Amino acid sequence: MKLLPKLGRRTVAEPGEVALHARNVQFDWSRTEPVWMKDEPVASHVLNALSMLLPEGERMFLVTFGEALELVKDEKLREAMIGFIGQESMHAESHGGALEEVLATHGIDVEPYVRQTEFLFRKTLGPRENASEAARQQQLVERLGVIATLEHFFAWLGDWVLNAELEKFDTDPQMLDLFRWHGAEEVEHRMVAHDVAEYFEVGYFRRGALMLLVFPIFIALLLRGTKYLVHQDSSLPNHRYPMLILRIFAAMWRGAVPGIPSLLISALSTFKPGYTPETVGSSAQAIAYLAQSPAARMMAS
Repeated sequence: MKLLPKLGRRTVAEPGEVALHARNVQFDWSRTEPVWMKDEPVASHVLNALSMLLPEGERMFLVTFGEALELVKDEKLREAMIGFIGQESMHAESHGGALEEVLATHGIDVEPYVRQTEFLFRKTLGPRENASEAARQQQLVERLGVIATLEHFFAWLGDWVLNAELEKFDTDPQMLDLFRWHGAEEVEHRMVAHDVAEYFEVGYFRRGALMLLVFPIFIALLLRGTKYLVHQDSSLPNHRYPMLILRIFAAMWRGAVPGIPSLLISALSTFKPGYTPETVGSSAQAIAYLAQSPAARMMAS
């Protein structure tokens, strides 16, 4: 059963604090198709939907952290934020490339969905240029809280993809490396957004309220994106939502996509007083993967 989290698998000593830096990567998408897990077409589109969400979301992260950086006096935190910005910039660029060269090249029009994500992250969660200084400061704090909430999910997803046995589904190695490289860096920098939220005093109650708001929206956007991609893919039946949800849960059971119950348990862990994302994933495992990621090694050679 793959719906609930595995416990007690960490045996490697953690490396302590790690200096964050962006890694140049290069992917060859010439042989990758939209259904990149041949045995799991719907699961492929669940993760493709995540790729459609990520570029604009991460660009919002970059804008928001750029604003916040000017206000941070702690040099250690500033250094971590700069490393975070570099990594998120490369994530946005790499997933954007996958959208263009894998989905769009194979006849899947991603633009309508991407335009919706642009509205969400640029307008709804973007800076308010015409607001008063006090209102802009308050909105900045809210956006930092949203980022900290999303980064909890992304670290959890990163840990999942590093440990999921996706190769058994006849998986394209390039796309698998994209998600594992990205996931490993999410685990590596999992403390940064939390520490920034603490620095700006987002607070326990606001973080809790944001989790209650962001969790269902995040799941709904993924489901909507999956429905859109399945509809666009002529090789698949155009399932209505009830049947699509059943197929997604079946893929969860087989371990092809993350389990919503275990993601919910992880989300609820953020309500514990004194919560930090330190225990979400293993830095040692993440760094070990980053050292042998084919895309990262290709650029390093």
